Amino acid sequence: MTFLLSCALVGCPLFILVFLIEGVTRRSGYSPSKHPVSSLSLGPYGWVQKINFVITGFLIIAFSIGLRFALRHSEGGLWGPLLLGIVGLGLVGAGIFDTDPILGYPLGTPPIPTKWSFQGVLHNLSSLPVFFGIPAACFVFLNRFVAMGEWGWAIYSGLSGIGMLVFFVLAGKGFGGREGFERLGGLFQRVSIGIGWTWMSLLAIHLRGGI
Repeated sequence: MTFLLSCALVGCPLFILVFLIEGVTRRSGYSPSKHPVSSLSLGPYGWVQKINFVITGFLIIAFSIGLRFALRHSEGGLWGPLLLGIVGLGLVGAGIFDTDPILGYPLGTPPIPTKWSFQGVLHNLSSLPVFFGIPAACFVFLNRFVAMGEWGWAIYSGLSGIGMLVFFVLAGKGFGGREGFERLGGLFQRVSIGIGWTWMSLLAIHLRGGI
């Protein structure tokens, strides 16, 4: 069980580290503050981000199984692990299905796709459980921590869920080309991911008895 819980401590930091390195080293018009993380899966080195999605997805699934064992017969012991398991499946899907070019990356592509490809639609559908599943899990654990009287963790979980959703919405405005947001969508998305991934990592440590 401890091993499974520790999967989040490997997957979450690794996922962020890989896309941060990829973002600052990618050339040919890619901007980490403007373009989504998924766009890193396009181009000659796109396989790196695809593998990053898939490996992280399986690690989050393993984490969710560990959560189920750790929390069975207790508050949040079903829905919390189930939601995070779906998050893991979404990440695997995001790695399998290719995203469509957006905001002019790769160079020569239109700012907004005139027509979404079938794989692009599947990629977007796979991503939705990630950005909604983690906040939902945050709120499940909010209820758990309130019931247990762990108010610090309850507040942190609630704020993490709200924060991730807020920055996801802001990222959507940027990726949609909304004036004033179009150059910041990538930054907002990265903040959203950072909030959710940090929460999962700290939750893993907490449930292992570390904090």
